[in-house]
Amino acid sequence: MGKLFSFFRRNLRTCIQFCFTALTNGYAAGFVKGNIYKGAGKKLCLPGLNCYSCPGALGSCPIGSFQAVIGSKDYKFAFYVAGFLMLVGAVFGRFVCGWLCPFGLIQDLLYKIPFVRKPKKLPGDRWLKYLKYGILVGFVIVLPLTVLDIVGQGQPWFCKYICPSGTLFGGIPLISANPALQSVLGWLFTWKIVILVVLILLSILVYRPFCRYLCPLGAIYGLFNPIAFHRFQIDKSKCTKCGKCQKACKLDIPVYRTPNSPECIRCGDCKKACPHGAVCTAFQLNRKEDQHKEEQL
Repeated sequence: MGKLFSFFRRNLRTCIQFCFTALTNGYAAGFVKGNIYKGAGKKLCLPGLNCYSCPGALGSCPIGSFQAVIGSKDYKFAFYVAGFLMLVGAVFGRFVCGWLCPFGLIQDLLYKIPFVRKPKKLPGDRWLKYLKYGILVGFVIVLPLTVLDIVGQGQPWFCKYICPSGTLFGGIPLISANPALQSVLGWLFTWKIVILVVLILLSILVYRPFCRYLCPLGAIYGLFNPIAFHRFQIDKSKCTKCGKCQKACKLDIPVYRTPNSPECIRCGDCKKACPHGAVCTAFQLNRKEDQHKEEQL
């Protein structure tokens, strides 16, 4: 029992990722029958990149839901989805990316595969990290609003042309379970498979390439990192700027300088690596400050 508890403690984040993925994609009948769950749960958004078309998905992806509403010919602003994104972002920031997103879990597992050399970032990382904001504005907002069909309906451009999570969790299982669909596959599915394969290969070499460079959901949550209820702070009385937090960070963030970088997924590796306990959450630092004030009184 002690060994089991120790295992869960060492692998807490991975265990939570697995549990949340299983919980939110728990419609087993969908995988068996090759159909999509369409119950009441699909009216609700899940915090991560959880594809609506996944046979097991019990909820909806906020990015897909947002596009579906703003691209509607009846055009109604997605107040619920926008409010959901703002609430989750304001409370958690990119904690969702690090702990709750199913496609984030896949990238984490792929990165565990051994390889000769694993660079911390891709060439051009300085500029590539802004690509996700361009995708957010262009593919999630502008194109669904402006490029309309003959009846005035927009398309979910990001979901249709980019999203690898939808391909992995939705497209491949549905096509595998429905032979009739295999005969009508065209260039679009091939294009999505190419994107998925490239990201899978990159995920073995570089930590979370999709989250870094392409994910519009991560772009939204990242904007909230500096002000989120759950955020990191540096205890300046303890920090020696030794750089061990940055060395431990798989995203190569200089945590001692920018603890709330929009790129940070709150994995907590920097906290574990800090030899002085200088990296802490806002709750912890405020509690320490309160205790210090009480001691002075």
